[in-house]
Amino acid sequence: MIERIVEPAVTLRGLYKRFQPEGISPWRRFWPGSDGPPRGLVALDYVDLEVQRGEIFGVLGANGSGKSTLIRLVATLLLPDDGEIRVFGHDAVAEEIAVKRMMNRVSVEAAFFKKLSPMENLLYAARLYDLDPGAARLRIVEILGGLGINEKRVFEPLEHMSRGMQQKVAIARALLTSPVLLLLDEPTTGLDPRSKREVQEFVLQMREQHDTTVVLTTHDMEEADRLCDRIAMIADGRIIAQDTPAGLKRLLSPDGNVSLEDVFMELTGHGLEDEPAEDARILIANTT
Repeated sequence: MIERIVEPAVTLRGLYKRFQPEGISPWRRFWPGSDGPPRGLVALDYVDLEVQRGEIFGVLGANGSGKSTLIRLVATLLLPDDGEIRVFGHDAVAEEIAVKRMMNRVSVEAAFFKKLSPMENLLYAARLYDLDPGAARLRIVEILGGLGINEKRVFEPLEHMSRGMQQKVAIARALLTSPVLLLLDEPTTGLDPRSKREVQEFVLQMREQHDTTVVLTTHDMEEADRLCDRIAMIADGRIIAQDTPAGLKRLLSPDGNVSLEDVFMELTGHGLEDEPAEDARILIANTT
């Protein structure tokens, strides 16, 4: 009997990303008189990573550690400076369209037509993906209900809703297409405890019912511990540890009677809020 080889959901090999200072060509180093590569921010420093099909895989790090850059690269929103990204066997650079069809992404800065209702926003998204409008309506009500938004609020303008409610709509938009890969970039940041729990339950439900692979970036250690099958801890653009939540805890204590935050602080020497946000670091790099 020939054993079938199962391709990982996401494979990163030697992934490197550097943000150049504004106004300086990356080709400058090749010209006579160049004084070497321009200064900038190395956001990812030759990262290797594999996410298996059906996993909820966490990328855990402080603000500015490189985790959001990693998600944007997998989502094809950024191009790597070096290395390879493969999604279900497809090259994310050479086969960008094929990769985009398999995934959806939720970030902390969700964009909507605020004058329109959740139903109108999500039906617009459904049309972009060529979904049947009738089936999409039923699915929208089902998803929003699962996220704690009752049917009456489905038709209210988004501008009348809280940020937490709008984030739930962003998650519903990502789930509408039943993606095989769901990229969640700090999806529960700023949500109240009840809303956060509802989102977490729905993520678990997506994995169980649709075999969705989830890559979750967060600096919420409790969220990562609860949701993730495996976790990679990232600091200064490098993976410093990778294991199950229990395995990471055993790095610090044989009985695992510590928190993931204890492990992170021991490995990095700082807490989760000690570094500036990633976008701020990029801005600093561009002004030095």
